[in-house]
Amino acid sequence: MSNRVVVTGLGIVSPLGLDSRTTWRALVEGKSGVDYITLFDTSGFDVRIAAEVKGFDPLQYVDRKRARRMDRFTHFAIAASLEAMANSRLKIDSSNEQEIGVIIGSGMGGLATLSEEFRILSSEGPSRVSPFLIPIMIPDMAPGQVSIRVGAKGPNYSVVSACASGAHAIGDAFTIIRHGYAQAMLAGGTEAVITPIAVAAFAAMRALSTRNHDPKKASRPFDADRDGFVMGEGAGVLVLENLEFALKRGAPILA
Repeated sequence: MSNRVVVTGLGIVSPLGLDSRTTWRALVEGKSGVDYITLFDTSGFDVRIAAEVKGFDPLQYVDRKRARRMDRFTHFAIAASLEAMANSRLKIDSSNEQEIGVIIGSGMGGLATLSEEFRILSSEGPSRVSPFLIPIMIPDMAPGQVSIRVGAKGPNYSVVSACASGAHAIGDAFTIIRHGYAQAMLAGGTEAVITPIAVAAFAAMRALSTRNHDPKKASRPFDADRDGFVMGEGAGVLVLENLEFALKRGAPILA
């Protein structure tokens, strides 16, 4: 079996906007999402810049109780997935829930939560470590929580392949649909590791730009004076479908 695969939806949470239209408009206008880090105190750090997602409220996508039991990378994944589904006009119900899956990659998962729990362990002792640490931090909680939120019961897992994790997830989803194991898949990547330990570690590798005096122009990979990459965060999710499935439900085919 070799099904034709199409893209019918797109969702984005980025430093340039909280949805795909806002992000695209900012890109066309030549805006930069890089600025000084606000997520933690950068005193003493050689790197004080990053591309943060600004103004994001997870309570627009999940209730307060659930939000507290998720890391920021999972919040982003849910938001991007819901936008992608809305754009594709994909409805999941009992008639198709087994045929729709989720694969969302994350290179580092819930590092922010892990870092905070290490602090609690050191300062308050092992009895104060959260029982939710493991189900919050593991990378597979992004696709897991998305599937719970939208009701998808098809193939579900995360891939971890460093900077290629999101593209890897899309490739896997493509293969799953092509061979008939699902009719539609939510696929993409999510990351939220602008944390002291991550910034310090990448800086120690000499991998990050130290152009602190000019954040907007720090990300310049093809420039002769480039000095490293700029850490960012966000999520991007596509809806991939079997062409026949998409045509039958009148889905907008983007690619």
